[in-house]
Amino acid sequence: MITVQVNGKSYEVEKDKKLMRFLRDDLHLTSVKDGCSEGACGTCTVLIDGKTTKACVPMLSKVEGKEIVTVEGLNEREKEVYTYAFGSVGAVQCGFCIPGMVMCAKGLIDRNPDPSRVEVAAAIRNNICRCTGYKKIIDGILLSAKMFRENLPVSEESGNVDVGTAMKRIDVKEKVLGTGLYPDDIYMDGMIYGSAVRAEYPRAKVLAIHTEEAEAMEGVIGVFRAEDVPGSVKVGHLKQDWDTMIPVGAVTHYLGDAICLVAAETQEILEEAKKKIRVEYEVLEPVTDPFEALKEDAPVVHVHDESNLLAHEHLVRGDADKVIEESAHKVTMHYETPWTEHAFLEPECAVAMPFDDGVYIYSTDQSIYDTQHECCHMLGLPPEKVIVENMLVGGGFGGKEDVTVQHHAALIAYLTKRIVKVKLTRQESMVIHPKRHPMWMDITTACDENGYLTALKATVVSDTGAYASLGGPVLQRACTHAAGPYNFQVIDIDGKAVYTNNPPAGAFRGFGVTQTCFGAERNLDLLAEKVGISPWEIRYRNAIRPGQVLPNGQIADPSTGLAETLDAVKEIYEKEPYAGIACAMKNAGVGIGLPDWGRCRLIIKDGKAEIHAGASCIGQGLGTVLTQMVSETAGLTLEQIKYCRPCTADSPDSGTSSGSRQTLVTGEATQRAAQKLKEALASKSIEELEGQEFYGEYLAKTDPMGSDVPNPVSHVAYGYATHVCILNEDGTIKKIVAAHDVGKAVNPISIEGQIEGGVIMSTGYALTEKYELDGGYVKSKYGTIGLFRADKVPDVEAIIVEKEGIDVAYGAIGIGEITSIPTAPAITGAYYKLSGEFQTKLPLENTPYEKKKKVKK
Repeated sequence: MITVQVNGKSYEVEKDKKLMRFLRDDLHLTSVKDGCSEGACGTCTVLIDGKTTKACVPMLSKVEGKEIVTVEGLNEREKEVYTYAFGSVGAVQCGFCIPGMVMCAKGLIDRNPDPSRVEVAAAIRNNICRCTGYKKIIDGILLSAKMFRENLPVSEESGNVDVGTAMKRIDVKEKVLGTGLYPDDIYMDGMIYGSAVRAEYPRAKVLAIHTEEAEAMEGVIGVFRAEDVPGSVKVGHLKQDWDTMIPVGAVTHYLGDAICLVAAETQEILEEAKKKIRVEYEVLEPVTDPFEALKEDAPVVHVHDESNLLAHEHLVRGDADKVIEESAHKVTMHYETPWTEHAFLEPECAVAMPFDDGVYIYSTDQSIYDTQHECCHMLGLPPEKVIVENMLVGGGFGGKEDVTVQHHAALIAYLTKRIVKVKLTRQESMVIHPKRHPMWMDITTACDENGYLTALKATVVSDTGAYASLGGPVLQRACTHAAGPYNFQVIDIDGKAVYTNNPPAGAFRGFGVTQTCFGAERNLDLLAEKVGISPWEIRYRNAIRPGQVLPNGQIADPSTGLAETLDAVKEIYEKEPYAGIACAMKNAGVGIGLPDWGRCRLIIKDGKAEIHAGASCIGQGLGTVLTQMVSETAGLTLEQIKYCRPCTADSPDSGTSSGSRQTLVTGEATQRAAQKLKEALASKSIEELEGQEFYGEYLAKTDPMGSDVPNPVSHVAYGYATHVCILNEDGTIKKIVAAHDVGKAVNPISIEGQIEGGVIMSTGYALTEKYELDGGYVKSKYGTIGLFRADKVPDVEAIIVEKEGIDVAYGAIGIGEITSIPTAPAITGAYYKLSGEFQTKLPLENTPYEKKKKVKK
């Protein structure tokens, strides 16, 4: 018997196990998050005798007799202070890392009531945050310490929270204290556990699946194969090419393919059962190089396709070859960008249960309706029989747009009539969900003798991996944005997305623009040298301005503020000797003629306006944005508004949280619903409107690609940005300044957090992150991919540029993606200034941040 002291209570435990499993599974102390179970992320941090410890590391027997404290064990004053401080400074985004950060804060402040900024960064250096860039978390810890030292009071947010107010996010408290539920935090009586047996080879024919031993085990509910799927085995976000499971006789596409599903009464039985399943394969040579995959004699990844070409885009305006030939200056360079892992802190998890002859799914994803559509397709059920509710989402960045576990959980629940939890391990997540596309780019850019751009020609090849995911739209965005935010109209851009047996590639913050912007912006620096002007000057001369025509033919609207972002950074750029600069544009909304609807229902219940919109909040703060828009439009106070999590049962479809679209598109729909409520409130009180509903919708109408009109509207809005990276003489980053044209800042402190987090994410993309593959096999682990930690991140100065011109959603333009786009070329430009070495491949080499490979003796 092991005696364990947790939050002042004593527990007797018979079986030794990991501390985290005891805290979560037995005591249901779900502030202790399971982010990796590898000791790498820090989300499970607790205090053991006052010392911060990752709960996934020690066994219970090692902590016997020691006092363990979780967030649940904090006193009321501590809970109030950390909630207030973290909320006030904007430290909370997806929230999955925050309880662990709070425990680090307590461990530090208990020892050192007045820590420095450096000491705070050191205290959280073993804890990863993928959303915030750490700056505001450090601010929150420093404010907490000040409040404890000076016994400062805590105040509650109240009253009107209009657009433009830097209000605390509405979900701060549940995320700081760990009371909010992510799917893995759900524990129900009679719940079973499910998981997939995955492919052993990237490309192999499945000859036989031997499940008898596993099925004979006590506690195994069932083993399910492709033939057990009642609807379509193929699912997919846009193209239905992704196998729910690989049938006998079919060929695997990558290591993440599911061969069969196992369901068991406990997690321990589940893992033992999976080990007893034997699969016979005929191993085939995988195709892992997109250029080899394009050859006529290459093995075809999807046997029913004619080739490995998923998508081909060719954008032409004018005669690029002729204009380039006649231009005063031209530059041609080859660029390469790598695979990147999203590394969100919350691994994929879903809980499903039988419901009304169908299923009810608790999910963590970027669209409840996308999940519903795919699960309906697989189960052969109508939409009303598949209900999907979003729990809290522990980060997405594009990586949770495709189903990974939701359909497996739904299938097991449907077949067994039991409540089931299906969750990926961290390493499974590293293999399975789509990554950022690696791209190979040849770019030629030309200008006249005064540095005015004349034409751009480019070829782009992307490795889209084993399945389509969003490889087609990502390629489109890479091509449509390749010419950048500049005033010239002659382009010839050819792009191909190619299937291989590598892990799939799909949506990732920036959606293809992160890759082509890197190359196009670096070419501008070389052209500036040829002309004899500065990199800032060539961008300023060519910056798109209102009324001018973008390379895609669209006329820039009045909100276009690229020149203003350049003005905002000019002084600091010109006074620093080792500074790099880059600009970017990024669409808000799906665009290119596709239907792009935002929808919202306001339901008056118990004297409050409930916000129901089928739009996922993945850490960007959408619920807070919609709350502010209702408050501003309808004149309601915070106390009169309730944001409800998206659920297909009562929330209208508002599309995917992708394409930086929700603030503008669903924001406008919400504003329209709130306007109707305002009109009703002119003659009645909110209490008198009990039970009434107010509906708003907005179509972000655009023109299809290739439209035969002089100036097609590709997107309803664009955001613009300029980033400057400043280096110290030793090559470390002194500061990154990021100026962003956001239209109208709905919540300035949230925007700052988005900018800081996006910049640090792409600082890793530029310098440290490596998602390594070898023959289709993933060689990286979460702790080795090179994520920046709090004690190594540079300072980020966010500059918000507001400019009127968009006539919807109070003029707000989403910035979720653009924050990551110009960072890498700006950093690369700074190192070019420092060393004179013009690098064309990421991550950069020969920097103080480069991870040195250990040499075996």
